Amino acid sequence: MNYISLDDYKKAWVFRHKDLPVSEQDAARIKPMTSERAAVLWTTMVSREFDHPDFFDKTDWCGKEESFSEQVNWEDAWENGDESLPQAILEHLDWQANTTVYFCMARDNVIETTFDVFKRNWQNFMFLADGSLLIGKKRNTVVQFLESGIAKLGEKPSA
Repeated sequence: MNYISLDDYKKAWVFRHKDLPVSEQDAARIKPMTSERAAVLWTTMVSREFDHPDFFDKTDWCGKEESFSEQVNWEDAWENGDESLPQAILEHLDWQANTTVYFCMARDNVIETTFDVFKRNWQNFMFLADGSLLIGKKRNTVVQFLESGIAKLGEKPSA
């Protein structure tokens, strides 16, 4: 089994926040990975060396300054209750609605969903922004959401 139920996910409260309701249909498509599956994806797409974004260094693409070209403030839109991600993030990603995305928080903590579900519920995901990476399946563009309210727009190397 590659996923755990949202009910069993230790941080599921972010998707049950009374001020940011998630529809039943979207909740069914927010799929936290088992720690084993998350570790495989993390090792393949994020880092072989480090378990959490706090520890990234220049040995991994995600720790290199040159991997990121621009910084955008996501927190203002979040604080204002904007339904949509900041335009600069959407333009940078330019992904289709059905693109499979991975919200990568740590080696043992990755959530899979689709880009349309992420966009509709992005404010919920930002409760988990702690260097978290949003990576699209078979996509090179990436966004790293920092706890400071900044999003780093970047590119990961082709697999």
